[in-house]
Amino acid sequence: MYIKMYETDESILVTVCDKELIGKTLKGQGLKLEIDEEFYKGELADDAQVQAALLEATTANIVGERSIEIALKCGAIDQACVIDIGGVPHAQMFCV
Repeated sequence: MYIKMYETDESILVTVCDKELIGKTLKGQGLKLEIDEEFYKGELADDAQVQAALLEATTANIVGERSIEIALKCGAIDQACVIDIGGVPHAQMFCV
């Protein structure tokens, strides 16, 4: 998986994406998601690194079966937040 962090004084945005999805465009149910390399491709990460980044994030974009599975396991999101775009799970997380 790839993770990428964008930090400001007020927030931390984390992107998490299954490695094989980089550069693809997903379409389905009237939705389109471009998995742009510039936005999503950061550092390769293992499960523990992804969990740590998600638990630190104030906002996250998460794409792919493995990435979503980790986000669910660590409690960053719940199943109700996950949508399917072209057969690929996607979720966004926002902390208030």
